Amino acid sequence: MSAELDDTKERLLEAAGRVFAERGFRAATVREICQQAGANVAAVNYYFGDKERLYVESIKRAHARRAEAVPLPQWSSDTTPEVKLRGFVQTLLSRMLGDPRSAWQAQLMFREMQQPTAACGEWVEEYIRPHFELLRGIVGELAPIGVTGSQIQLIVFGIVGQCLYFRIAEPVVRRLLDERELSTVEPARLAEHITNWTLAALGRRPFLSIEPETDSIRAEEVHR
Repeated sequence: MSAELDDTKERLLEAAGRVFAERGFRAATVREICQQAGANVAAVNYYFGDKERLYVESIKRAHARRAEAVPLPQWSSDTTPEVKLRGFVQTLLSRMLGDPRSAWQAQLMFREMQQPTAACGEWVEEYIRPHFELLRGIVGELAPIGVTGSQIQLIVFGIVGQCLYFRIAEPVVRRLLDERELSTVEPARLAEHITNWTLAALGRRPFLSIEPETDSIRAEEVHR
């Protein structure tokens, strides 16, 4: 395939992602997508077969681009599960709350979560399930003896749910906090909080405690 044809396909995917993110699958039109991409309407059928396939590929591409921009850390064989958990959570948050110029990518994926189409199955199996299995493995390493597989899965969903909250409710959260407090909802700070909260739930560290003499909140050091 020539470079010119490759470029046309890329422009179609980029334009489609933005239009689908803004309008949703049903309201978006092939004509508008092609106008934004500077391509002939027939190009969609040529490259993708139909609008639905273009939609599926645009979601997969949006996820892949986010993953390329914020890759998971490279862990060595002796990396502790605590470090892995913190790195995973910070990566997830950075992808969700990252570069505002690519906010449409997250918007497109959240649209699909809320109003799933035929794209959901492929997206889950190719992109989401590997991350789910990775996080389930990390939590499994941290979980005490006797914790069931079902409990581990719920903990995994709880971790992801906390991250999703700060993405979905970001406009509300930012209105609730003053300028000084906004630093507490940056990805690195949130990752620290969610990781410590999870470690505490798994019995790996104490929960936050109140010191009576100072009435201040104190966090114990993470068990090493």
